[in-house]
Amino acid sequence: MARRLSPKALLVIAATFSVWPGSSWGAEKLVIISPHWEGLRREYTRAFEAWHHDRYGEPTTVEFLDLGGTSEIIKFIRSEYSGDRDTASVDVFWGGGTDPYLQLAKEGFLAPYRVPDGVLERIPPHIFGMPMYDPQFRWYGTALAGFGIIYNKVVLDLLHLRAPATWEDLARPEFATWVGSADPRASGSVHMMYEIMLQTYGWEKGIDVITRIGANVRSFPDSSSRIPKDVSAGEIACGLAIDIYAQAQINEAGPDKIGYVMPEGQTVINPDSIAILRGAPHREAAERFLEFVLSEQGQSLLMLPPGADGGPTEFQLGRMCVIPALYGKLGGERIVPTDPFRWKTSLKYDADKGGLRWTLVNDLVGALIIDTHDDLLRAWEAIGRGGMREDALAKLGEAPITEAEGLELARWKWDDDEARSVERSAWVRFAQRKYREAYRLSGGAGREHWRAVGRVVRLAIPLGAAAMCVLLVCDLIVRGLRSLCRRRG
Repeated sequence: MARRLSPKALLVIAATFSVWPGSSWGAEKLVIISPHWEGLRREYTRAFEAWHHDRYGEPTTVEFLDLGGTSEIIKFIRSEYSGDRDTASVDVFWGGGTDPYLQLAKEGFLAPYRVPDGVLERIPPHIFGMPMYDPQFRWYGTALAGFGIIYNKVVLDLLHLRAPATWEDLARPEFATWVGSADPRASGSVHMMYEIMLQTYGWEKGIDVITRIGANVRSFPDSSSRIPKDVSAGEIACGLAIDIYAQAQINEAGPDKIGYVMPEGQTVINPDSIAILRGAPHREAAERFLEFVLSEQGQSLLMLPPGADGGPTEFQLGRMCVIPALYGKLGGERIVPTDPFRWKTSLKYDADKGGLRWTLVNDLVGALIIDTHDDLLRAWEAIGRGGMREDALAKLGEAPITEAEGLELARWKWDDDEARSVERSAWVRFAQRKYREAYRLSGGAGREHWRAVGRVVRLAIPLGAAAMCVLLVCDLIVRGLRSLCRRRG
């Protein structure tokens, strides 16, 4: 069997082939680590290499290192600086929202770089309370993402269900097994939606809503792009999705079949960010890449259709850009219908809080819902059969810690792997206990007892009848033998 190469080995191979005959001799190399999809990577690689050659008269090569989702990338970046190392083997981290960048900046892993004033002045510093770039210029938002719910109109009609309009709608019991969600530990966008729910409803109710949604989820794949595809295929009725993935399915299947809603007053527009890593080996190329991505030329790639002047060549990217003036400038040419700078929301997202507890929330959702999913499903089914008793529902949605306790853990304890492991194990045991208790409160134990009695009775009746038949036959045989003996005697 072929052995999977480590990220370090991949980087060594990439470095070797970048100077191999037939490659771009003397080209400045740039290594980027990103959860972005292949189409976006290829479009920006092509466009940046051409832009760089035109502007500087020098060739450059872009190499993307694929490690999976945002959480895996964060682990890799932290490992790069283990042992007090000041340099990294990767130049740029791109994608994954904003929260990871807030945390990595606090940990000192991001290098400050102020893009030219002509680029920076086009980008507002905030949108709906969310920072568009770091005041110390350690990271920048490169695109805007909307978070919401994709749903299949045909499937909902067949199930006689109304379309979801809020996060809490996904927790309705009639949606059992028909909701889709990726694992937030592997997907930065799905993590963001769970964090938005916590900030929308508050900690206690947020945990309750997330738990009930989790009880309706069929499975938790690693990739967030799979959920919209499953909705479009009718495998599930609805699911968590960012706007770009939802729009792709709407374009493919048609708006008469697929719908998408961003819950009013319950979601935010969030920058998808980029940063240069501390000690980047190709610092100059990294700085030039940031300048290009944030320029009007780089931002137009997101908004224009393939083949348009200044647009992508092959893949439709369809993302909201970070330059407000570009929406009017591109006019009817742009394929992105929403101008986020005209959008309204009442939710004020606390980015500092979200960044601080990023890993803790992932671990909490993992322990309470994903790692104990079978226990949760058993309790949820029993609660449904028992008439949705309030005491059982209250027990089902209990949180193991308060919000204040969670923030303290995130601030002082979550960098300690041993302490973190102990806490996660305690949360799993807490979840198992509360689901057993919710099952009991729902009347599930009593119903199971009487079902067992019924099974015994149903089994006993035919067995008893058979026994009676045997006794009757035996009695007839004995009577016959006695009569025969008397006649002979």
